[in-house]
Amino acid sequence: MAAEQDPEGRAAARPLLTDLYQATMALGYWRAGRARDAAEFELFFRRCPFGGAFALAAGLRDCVRFLRAFRLRDADVQFLASVLPPDTDPAFFEHLRSLDCSEVTVRALPEGSLAFPGVPLLQVSGPLLVVQLLETPLLCLVSYASLVATNAARLRLIAGPEKRLLEMGLRRAQGPDGGLTASTYSYLGGFDSSSNVLAGQLRGVPVAGTLAHSFVTSFSGSEVPPDPMLAPAAGEGPGVDLAAKAQVWLEHVCAHLGLGVQEPHPGERAAFVAYALAFPRAFQGLLDSYSVRRSGLPNFLAVALALGELGYRAVGVRLDSGDLLQQAQEIRKVFRAAAAQFQVPWLESVPIAVSNNIDEEALARLAQELVAVGGQPRMKLTEDPEKQTLPGSKAAFRLLGSDGSLLMDVLQLAEEPAPQARQELRVWPPGAQEPCTVRPAQVEPLLRLCLQQGQLCEPLPSLAESRALVQLSLSQLSPEHRRLQSPAQYQVVLSERLQALVNSLHARASP
Repeated sequence: MAAEQDPEGRAAARPLLTDLYQATMALGYWRAGRARDAAEFELFFRRCPFGGAFALAAGLRDCVRFLRAFRLRDADVQFLASVLPPDTDPAFFEHLRSLDCSEVTVRALPEGSLAFPGVPLLQVSGPLLVVQLLETPLLCLVSYASLVATNAARLRLIAGPEKRLLEMGLRRAQGPDGGLTASTYSYLGGFDSSSNVLAGQLRGVPVAGTLAHSFVTSFSGSEVPPDPMLAPAAGEGPGVDLAAKAQVWLEHVCAHLGLGVQEPHPGERAAFVAYALAFPRAFQGLLDSYSVRRSGLPNFLAVALALGELGYRAVGVRLDSGDLLQQAQEIRKVFRAAAAQFQVPWLESVPIAVSNNIDEEALARLAQELVAVGGQPRMKLTEDPEKQTLPGSKAAFRLLGSDGSLLMDVLQLAEEPAPQARQELRVWPPGAQEPCTVRPAQVEPLLRLCLQQGQLCEPLPSLAESRALVQLSLSQLSPEHRRLQSPAQYQVVLSERLQALVNSLHARASP
């Protein structure tokens, strides 16, 4: 069995991450003599997030790192002792100190796979008490990562394959761990880069950034750079006073735009000059610290055209407030007119970036349920059909057509033989009164053995490999299912034997 050394180093034991009710159930299992009963949990979701028809499975790498380092520290056990009943048998706490994941096995959808309602993202089996304690942390690690990756993929579909998407949410993130997770899985879902330096350092996410309003507003215009000279990009010829050259260009730009030369804010221009001196090959302007039309735009053009004379090209502008679409359209018109007026064709295609809450409102419910204990299938039977679970240890397969398109996913009992390509298969669609027949051209098993008895079974894919899988997976999804508004729902069906087990458990529970 191959075991990869974690490239980020084997994580130290973390503080206990669980809900108190998990700990109280653990005590209940222990008191009942059931701590070591064989059990299996599945993590799945019931509805796709954001009103869509697909989700992306993400967070597996974080789960594996957590499981490989899982131990309860003395401080964890002592705190649990302080919140559990004072007459709790001390032997229980000694048992907690001995716990690890050496008997835990995990099957999972590969990181970056398409996921659909009811299909397990993770199957976790092992001693009942241990997997009960693992339920909450694994749900926490997978649900947020999957939501972020799915949202990023949806934004990528909106933007199309050519536009660059930069994640800059660290300052609004839910703490540093939430920020690192968001940056990592935004990249996995299809973003190009992040401003989060830690995501670049730890996870290899390409980092990119821009200037902020605080930089622009920190200049008043009276500042004199210690070295205002900038050498030509070709490296030949004397340096040029960039601030002075930008001032000359400002007069031409203002005349072209019908503005007074005193209208653009001098501090903003000084900030642009300072940024251009530091990054002549990566100069970009944040245009809305003051007025976009009367200040940010003419100041940017003045500095960009001054740089252009020296052989440098500005890499873009950013808008962060107001009607972003309307402003972007107006700026593009100005760039085109200025490119013609000043005979600088490259100015016409300077990229325009927009920021400020470019996201979709998100709400998704993930659930992790007990499906088998001691080899016996278990099923939650409630009056709410949506909250009923599927019993037994299950396998999942994806059926594909002859053109490689996705037909449906099949859930079946683990002991059933796998579906075969080009052979008829009888399945039960959700809510159907009768089974239907399908003949897939290809069959792909979905759940891969990831961790067996605490040992890694195969090297984890890199973030770049998982990111590539996302795009490959989305390309197989039909336009009707990929549609962001009112999409067609992808079918997840049951095998005849699994449907029969569901029916028998229902009948047994009925009065």
